[in-house]
Amino acid sequence: MANTKKKGVIAILTGGGDVPGLNPAIRAITIRAIRENYEVIGLRRGWAGIIEMIRDKKADNSYCYQQLTEEIVNRAGRTGGTFLHSSRTRPSHLPKESVPDHLKDKYTDEINDLTPEVIKNLEFLGVDYLIPIGGDDTLSYGVRLYKEGIKVVAIPKTMDNDVPGTDYCIGFSTCVTRTINIINTIRTSAGSHERLLVLEVFGRYAGFTAMLPTMAGAANRCVIPEYKFKIDRLAELMLDDRNKNPSKYSVVLISEGAMYEGEEMIFQNQEKDMFGHAKLGGIGDRVAEQLKELSPKYNNGKRVNHITQKLGYMVRGGDPDAIDSIVPMAYGNLALDLILKNIHGRLVVLKNGRYDNMPIDVVTSTKKLVNINKFYNIDRLRPYYHSFEMSPLFIMTSE
Repeated sequence: MANTKKKGVIAILTGGGDVPGLNPAIRAITIRAIRENYEVIGLRRGWAGIIEMIRDKKADNSYCYQQLTEEIVNRAGRTGGTFLHSSRTRPSHLPKESVPDHLKDKYTDEINDLTPEVIKNLEFLGVDYLIPIGGDDTLSYGVRLYKEGIKVVAIPKTMDNDVPGTDYCIGFSTCVTRTINIINTIRTSAGSHERLLVLEVFGRYAGFTAMLPTMAGAANRCVIPEYKFKIDRLAELMLDDRNKNPSKYSVVLISEGAMYEGEEMIFQNQEKDMFGHAKLGGIGDRVAEQLKELSPKYNNGKRVNHITQKLGYMVRGGDPDAIDSIVPMAYGNLALDLILKNIHGRLVVLKNGRYDNMPIDVVTSTKKLVNINKFYNIDRLRPYYHSFEMSPLFIMTSE
């Protein structure tokens, strides 16, 4: 008879922006863990659920966590988003107004560190291992908990693909796939009206989500956060591309964090989240208008209109593609492999086409950006197309 003694409790959470592939990761962890005789808990709404918990067996904490079963995760496992929900909560930097009601008397500063409550709540739940799935913001707090003695095994997720230490983050492939598909849908309108097509994509500090679709042929040019561009040069290139195209249109992909030469990022407003990030947005509209104004200079005095679109949530919604179904499955099982060996303080990764793991503090020790000297032609405002031999799957994702 098989030994059915419970080995321990594993808690999973998803933080930051949603991406396709989160539910497959949760599913993979849960099914493997249950079969290895672990109990699995899903912490709800990122780090928010664990700080809002009330340490009382009689309290209703269903808003904060749920018991996970094979039935629950199988139902969600093929879908996009995260059924555990998400937030951009940062327990170490919680504004006074965000402190849970039952803790307001204890934490009265304008910014509060609720890490002691997080640790006590994890102990209350009997959590032996914590698996946060997120980007560098979510995982940076995972690093903090690991340094406080919590057994953490982290999984990288972000459509920007900018978590250090790994070639691949969950959500990136679907983002690139969606971006290419949407561009190919809109380009028929751009061609019909002989316009400039200006598309803004996510990417605060790193330009991978603009670079890969451009490299795949979806756009003529791209501007990225790593290089401050000259609008006049972009106009010259875009009008040249348009006039060489029999259908008389051209396409540029613009990262939301892209910057003009001599300027800084463009924000929708000055309101910041707990990680200090103001909401970006507006660079695409501004570029589109300026391209229209500059177009006569490079088009024999005739103005060319534009079509502009923020791709935004269209590329992070919906079901995962093949890669974002397979990689999360592998990452989840990699996390369990480590836990079964009592190894923690690690980030599961893809490195040069191979699954592996790295010390978790790689998340906070460096930045992962496009190497513009190697991959980006700053004069032509597009990727270089050479030296692909022995490159990883997504070309520019390895340090």
